[in-house]
Amino acid sequence: MSRLPQRRLAGAVLGLLSLCSGAFAATQPSAQGFDPRETFAPFAMPQSVNSYRSGSGRPGPEYWQNRADYQLHAWLDPVHHVLTGDEVISYTNHSPDDLGSLWIKLEQNIYRRDARSTVASPWPRNDFTDGFRLAKVEVELADGSRQAVPYVVNDTRMRVDLPQPVAAHGGAVKLHLQYSYDIPGTWGGRTAHTPTRAGVIEEIAQWYPRMEVYDDLRGWDTLPYLGTGEFYLEYGDFDYQVTLPSDMIVAGSGELVNPGDVLTATEQSRLAQARSSDKTVYIIRPDEVGKAATRPRQGGELTWHFKMKHTRDVVFAASRAFVWDAARINLPEHKQALAMSVYPAEAVGKDRWDRSTEYLKGAVEIFSKQWFPYPWPVAINLAGHGAGMEYPGMVFDGYTDAGKELFMITTHEIGHTWFPMIVGSNERRNGWMDEGFNTFIDIYAHDAFHHGEFAPKRDGEYAPGGGNPVEEIQSVLKDPMAPYIVDRADMDVGKYRHPLSYYKPALGLVLLREQILGRDRFDPAFRAYIRAWAYKHPSPSDFFRFMESAGGEDLSWFWRGWYEHNWNLDFAVTGVSYVQGKPEQGALVTLASLDKLVLPTSLRVDYVDGSRREVAVPVEAWLGGARISVPLAGGKAIRQVTVDPDQKIPDADRANNSFVLH
Repeated sequence: MSRLPQRRLAGAVLGLLSLCSGAFAATQPSAQGFDPRETFAPFAMPQSVNSYRSGSGRPGPEYWQNRADYQLHAWLDPVHHVLTGDEVISYTNHSPDDLGSLWIKLEQNIYRRDARSTVASPWPRNDFTDGFRLAKVEVELADGSRQAVPYVVNDTRMRVDLPQPVAAHGGAVKLHLQYSYDIPGTWGGRTAHTPTRAGVIEEIAQWYPRMEVYDDLRGWDTLPYLGTGEFYLEYGDFDYQVTLPSDMIVAGSGELVNPGDVLTATEQSRLAQARSSDKTVYIIRPDEVGKAATRPRQGGELTWHFKMKHTRDVVFAASRAFVWDAARINLPEHKQALAMSVYPAEAVGKDRWDRSTEYLKGAVEIFSKQWFPYPWPVAINLAGHGAGMEYPGMVFDGYTDAGKELFMITTHEIGHTWFPMIVGSNERRNGWMDEGFNTFIDIYAHDAFHHGEFAPKRDGEYAPGGGNPVEEIQSVLKDPMAPYIVDRADMDVGKYRHPLSYYKPALGLVLLREQILGRDRFDPAFRAYIRAWAYKHPSPSDFFRFMESAGGEDLSWFWRGWYEHNWNLDFAVTGVSYVQGKPEQGALVTLASLDKLVLPTSLRVDYVDGSRREVAVPVEAWLGGARISVPLAGGKAIRQVTVDPDQKIPDADRANNSFVLH
């Protein structure tokens, strides 16, 4: 927490400064590239204000958003690792435009040999599939009959040409698709089949053709799926079924609506017990895995039926190898949900997946209390090959994860519930708006869980060296080749992916919360942003405008320096002099800004008699130039003056931060 956030500047300045009517005097010329006319110039937001998106950063009076509801049935062949699907997409067009064609995502095509990702992706692939094999693409006509429609497949996108346009302002259409694909092995990354001792785990994601988003910013947003940029999806309701051999267990997004068909009476009883228990309850114990008693019948197939409302996606996993446990999640306003974990026997152990549900429950409760209540009835952590990937209501993690690493990855992946599952930003373009925002809330979850059992957060996402985050970020700020935060997500590859999508934007929000706005302004604004854009599609400009308006601060200089550019900061104390040479008359401290970025900071004045006081230096002190004079009240001899004494802000050169008189 900032010792002197800006909300306390007025009191600090009045109490400590008394020599002149203006607390800080600035002089030119600029030093080493700092130019206040550049730093403080009006910031041109990437997206303009209009009737759809307001100047306050909120959805405008005419904001609209299309809707996609899905009915899905998947048949899973675990021997040949093939999924066959039957799909109905009910698409509603709320836009002001008639739509004669629809664009659909075919993300399994990323695994084709001729996919763009084989060249553009930073992860070389040696195995391939055929991607989606489309058997039928039909539109439902007014009389209920179906008509095959022409379509064009281009990489991971498909354009479907309709016999009649979908009318603006509420027109609807139903598409019927039949398809199949080969499930990739662990090389598939976010979806795979993973071998374990007791059986293969099928981790099923991006498993059905999905609607592209048509929005007010670009119309159809059809960036190809290359691997780094993740997803941008419409919201709707899902009703899906999974048919597979009866000896397999399925865990899926949303609520299982036919437990009597697929679970034993014992398993149903244990689930009921878990719903009222803060301690983890086994649904299938490790010693029960694979036994006939865990299945309601032997031989043949079973169909698992799930529903999930107001979501943008669903996923599932299936295996004969699952240990299964669960516990109650306590939500605000006395509401509840259920935390569950499914994992193979290899993952069992103290401080291993035995604690997964505890971690999942704790994270969801923390995020729900601090920011926005968890919206779905179930949250599931899957132990698989280690995708470290988030989906609505379910996350895919690694069965070898343990201890602090398991807590970190569980917290991070379920944290994506809030960004981008609730706040539906465009991950494929603006990865920092989900990875960076989520990493930010993870930092405080580490502090809160079990009184900081795994705090502070220091890992591959945030300060990976384990030190002070504002010091470790210097490797990025000093790198002339580093991309900017607001660059397209697929550009943040290799060594830049985590620093630019996770670390720097998360640190930016920490600076905004702790140093610039202070918690009492930041927290209400950030919560209001989540509420305003829940289940909608905010742009970067919407976020920037919202935090300025709700936070009560012009932040143009911060958006420009930290997000639009990769500017660094270098404050220096260049001199201290007594007025008329007498300590009792007061003193002037000369500060210089030697680089382009500035932030609010503080001066610590250490006196010869051992006493100390601090003076806040607001960002506006630099409006007039690169050098400022800070007046200090008189009375005592000064031993040393230090800028940013607690090292709360990034500074390129700490060696010039102090000036010693005695």
